[in-house]
Amino acid sequence: MYDRIKGFRDFYPGEMTARRETIDTIEDTARRYGFREIGTPALERAEMWTDKSGDEIVEELYSFEDQGGRHVTLTPELTPTVARMVVAKQQELSKPIKWFSTRPFWRYEQVQQGRQREFYQTNVDIFGSSEPEADAEILAWAADALTDLGLTGEQFEFRVSHRDILGGVLETYEEAVDVDDAIRAVDKSDKISTAEYHDLLVDAGLDYDQAAEFDDLIAGGDLEAVEEFADTERVTDAVSNLQNVLEAAEDFGAREYCTISLETARGLDYYTGVVFECFDSTGEVSRSIFGGGRYDGLIESFGGQPTPAVGVAPGHATLSLLCQRAGVWPEEEVTTDYYVLQVGDTRTEAARISRELRERGHIVETDVAGRSFGAQLDYADSINAETVVIVGEQDLENDEVTIKDMESGDQTQVPVAEFPGDLERPTYDDLA
Repeated sequence: MYDRIKGFRDFYPGEMTARRETIDTIEDTARRYGFREIGTPALERAEMWTDKSGDEIVEELYSFEDQGGRHVTLTPELTPTVARMVVAKQQELSKPIKWFSTRPFWRYEQVQQGRQREFYQTNVDIFGSSEPEADAEILAWAADALTDLGLTGEQFEFRVSHRDILGGVLETYEEAVDVDDAIRAVDKSDKISTAEYHDLLVDAGLDYDQAAEFDDLIAGGDLEAVEEFADTERVTDAVSNLQNVLEAAEDFGAREYCTISLETARGLDYYTGVVFECFDSTGEVSRSIFGGGRYDGLIESFGGQPTPAVGVAPGHATLSLLCQRAGVWPEEEVTTDYYVLQVGDTRTEAARISRELRERGHIVETDVAGRSFGAQLDYADSINAETVVIVGEQDLENDEVTIKDMESGDQTQVPVAEFPGDLERPTYDDLA
C-alpha cells in the first residue's frame, strides 16, 4: 500500500464538487471583468527564481536536473511565468493585458493549516496600465468574487497599503537602513512579538528608539501624519496614489471592503506600489486569505519593455477556510439529475432515454454493472439522484416507463414514446 506524499492532497468527488463550484464562481467573475484565461506550464527553468532570489531559494523549490541537463523546477508561483509570456509577445498584445488562470503550484515548505506543498491558486493580473483604476479593478474583482461566493463585508476585509510609504519613511532615517529587510520585518510584524519585531528593525539598521517610533507611526495608519513625518516627494506621491486608488475603488463598489493598514507590506521584493491582503474579519482564520498588489518593474527585469502591472492570487486552501468559517462553502456531495434503471433486457430503450436527457445538459447515470433492481435503486440513492426512470420489461410491454421521485418516493407511469418528450427537465411533478 502506497501512502500519499506529505503536503499533497487527494480530492474525492464530494470535495471536488465543492471546489469546482467555487472555482467556477471566481473564474466567471473574472470573465465578467474581461479577463482572458491562459494556460501555463508546470515546469520552468529554475533560473527564473534563482537569478532573482539567489541559489538558497532552491531549498524551497521542487527542482531537479532533467535529461537534457537543464536545471528546472515545478513552478512555485505564476508571476515570473506570466512575465515571461508578456515579454515573448509584448509587441503583439493589446494593452491593457488582462489575464487569469487557475492551476496548481509547488513549494517545499512546512505544512500547516491552509498551506500545502502542492497548492492551487487563481491568478488575476492586469499588464500595461499604471492608472489607479487598474489597482481599483483588481480590488473590485476580488470583492465581487468573494461576494459571489456568498460572503459579505462583515466576513472579510482588504487591508491596503503602499510599498513606497514604508520605503519612503524608512529612507528618512539617516542611518544606512536596509529597506527591503525592514519591509520584510513589517510583513512579519503581526506574527511575532513586539520585541522580536523591533529586533528585526534594528537588524535592518534602525536603533531601538527609531524602531519604536517607526512602529507607532506605521501602526497608527494616519496618512497625514506619515506624510508630515517623512516630508519627502516619494511619500507624498505614494499617499496620493493610495488615496486615488481608494477613490476609484469607491466608484467600483469595493471601497467598503478596504481598510488602510500601513503594516500590510507583502513580503515579496517585486512589489512597487499599492499592496493589499484579504483577512477574515472575525480573526478565526488567523492568516492572510490572499494578497496582491502592483509590481511595475517585473516585466522589465525579464528583458521586456517597461510595463506596469498589478494582480492578485487567491489561494484555494485559505479561501475554503474563510468560506467554511462563514458557512458559505458548497455542500461536499455529488448530485445526479436522473438515474435510468434497467430491469431485464431493456438496454436499447434505456440508452435512448439516457442520451436524450444528456443532450439537454442533465447529469444522467444508468446501469453498467448488471446489478439487481434493489442494488440499482440503492446506488441511485447514494449518488443523490433526483429522479429515477425505471425502464422495465413489463412496463415496456405496456409502452410505459415509471418515473420515481427519490425524495418523496412517489412514482407514476408515462408513455415511453412521450419521455422525455418536449419537456426540458421532466420530473414526477410534471408528469403525475
